[in-house]
Amino acid sequence: MINLSDTDLQAKLQRLKDILTDMGNAVIAYSGGVDSTFLLKVAHDVLGDNVIAVTARSSTYPEREFNEACELVKQIGAKHVVIISEELEIEGFRSNPVNRCYYCKKELFNKIWDIANEHGINHVLDGSNVDDTDDFRPGMKAAHELGVESPLRESGMTKSDIRALSKAMGLPTWNKPSFACLSSRFPYGQPISEKKLSMVEQAEQFLLDKGFIQVRVRYHGDIARIEVAPEERHRFFDEHLMDEIAARFKQIGFAYTALDLAGYRTGSMNEVLKEEMPDERTTTETTAQ
Repeated sequence: MINLSDTDLQAKLQRLKDILTDMGNAVIAYSGGVDSTFLLKVAHDVLGDNVIAVTARSSTYPEREFNEACELVKQIGAKHVVIISEELEIEGFRSNPVNRCYYCKKELFNKIWDIANEHGINHVLDGSNVDDTDDFRPGMKAAHELGVESPLRESGMTKSDIRALSKAMGLPTWNKPSFACLSSRFPYGQPISEKKLSMVEQAEQFLLDKGFIQVRVRYHGDIARIEVAPEERHRFFDEHLMDEIAARFKQIGFAYTALDLAGYRTGSMNEVLKEEMPDERTTTETTAQ
């Protein structure tokens, strides 16, 4: 039983449950992140076997994230379907245009709708919340076009609401760092390849193994630009650690390694777009950059 004194949170949670109850069934685009795990947990509590989690495997989705997602579904007890959605095979995606995520989400949600239709389910859901309107995320346009619903946003939930409720429910994702697919590590217009994605995944995994919590390795040709949480930046005063990181990144294929002094922030690759495309911020997708 959730014991929360915040009546606003309780009201939002009840609203979410009412929305899901009215749906009667649902397929959830499930990544294993904070939002989709919380949504799956509540949906499974409300709908039981009438909810299915669908996870897409691809070269942009790290193995560690896939394994965690599979384990979380088992803990929740929900049905789980794994599909292949190789974004690099989508026309227009590999060249990494500004609206790259539109192509990805359109492909993904079409495949998820196929699963829904196969099981006689009328609703496809994503985990976007109220805060997801704060950045440029064109994937929401595809979701809207394909009739994907966002019950977390509809119930008025913010990221902090979801984390608080997840903690109260005992979900291990309540304090999980934000994650986005590996394609978000590349400046728009720079082509994406399997090799480059593998380099980024290896570099980020090395930093995670070193104990960093919030990590991004942005790909700038020969240069790897590291972003870590602002409170973790002090660790780079350790010269031995810096030497280790530089040597490992060189093995991976980066000629140079740099630290972003500002630290991690959502959508850092979008900062150059904010003055050029302010209206696009209404077309959001579900994951932070």
